[in-house]
Amino acid sequence: MYDLHLSPEQLEFRDTVRSFVNDEVKPVTLKADRLDLADRTLPADVLRKASQMGLRTIALPEDLGGVGADALTCCIVIEELAVGDTDLAAVLAETAALSLRLFPAMTPEQGDRFLQKFLEDDDHHLACAEREPDAETALGINYHRPGSVERRVTTTATRNGNEFIINGVKDHVANATVAKLIAVEAQTDKGPALILVPRDTPGLSVSAQPGPRWFHGDRGRIELKDCRVPAGNLLTLGGAPDAGRAIPFREAVNIGIGRAAHEAAVDYSQLRVQGGRPIAEHQAIGTKLADIAIRLDVARSVVWRAAWAADHADAFADRSLPNLPLTTIAKVYTTEAIYRATKDAAECFGAMGVMRDMPLQKYIHDARVCLYSGDGAADDRLRIAEAVTQFRRGAPMLAAE
Repeated sequence: MYDLHLSPEQLEFRDTVRSFVNDEVKPVTLKADRLDLADRTLPADVLRKASQMGLRTIALPEDLGGVGADALTCCIVIEELAVGDTDLAAVLAETAALSLRLFPAMTPEQGDRFLQKFLEDDDHHLACAEREPDAETALGINYHRPGSVERRVTTTATRNGNEFIINGVKDHVANATVAKLIAVEAQTDKGPALILVPRDTPGLSVSAQPGPRWFHGDRGRIELKDCRVPAGNLLTLGGAPDAGRAIPFREAVNIGIGRAAHEAAVDYSQLRVQGGRPIAEHQAIGTKLADIAIRLDVARSVVWRAAWAADHADAFADRSLPNLPLTTIAKVYTTEAIYRATKDAAECFGAMGVMRDMPLQKYIHDARVCLYSGDGAADDRLRIAEAVTQFRRGAPMLAAE
């Protein structure tokens, strides 16, 4: 299992990012107007400073020009960023995850065209447009259907000589409005594939995601109308990352939300005096603070285990780790534990905990986004159940005789 002694490099990463969050992030993101859920504009200047520190390329291998940090170090950094601001952490986590997925899969020619631009531009972020509007993706209603039923790619990429002509719409694309390179999933004559589309390609338009803001970071809607890109932009991937070996970036963001709420509650409980003593010394408040600390500590252990597993695939092969989707397990546990933790933290403030100009209402909202956005915990539990029971969708359920 992972070494409980962090390396000197990991400690330096953690301390450096923590100082950056305290000095540069919180003074911007904890202002009263920034706490308004109706206006969560990305702090562009702070995002650029984080990129200049190397946090945008933290997961990219060193031989490709990145920092080359392992999965555990990435999670430590993302947690620290999320303590300061979930939107900042979510954008950087998405770019870091996609840099690890996309650039190692590029051909040398693709790398020459795209990698250097990414490395040289601190405002260059990445996006992957895979979700189709109104796609039926909920696992619950598809649980006994063949797996192919869940994938419906209506965006098309038609080959025309040395080009692809792409037409379609993508919804809820993370990093859409800040990305300068977008990997678009489209249906080709050989099946679904990812095609690299630069942001300035004619025929590609990006707009803010309509509807309620139920996400972290940045989301947008992408429309492609007769969008022409070279055929050489077709990306060859080795398949989707295994759920047991995926880096738990989003789960690390969730831990940061809980930590921010806990730290705020601890500070306030030591300042607020009731009955002649700080409320931290009252049993009711002390118990809540202890419960939050317990949930945070266990949640972090689950996330770190999944991160360690992402770098040690051999631990599954030799049965040191169970053949289970550890990142999915981490997601289910952390979303529920952190949501409870943020609510307990808010209760330490009494009525102040729900005031709109206080950060606690923001932390609760951010924790609810983790709990309910995406596929949701119900679908994640079904995926875990598939692994536990070795159930494989594809064969129809037998009718009772």
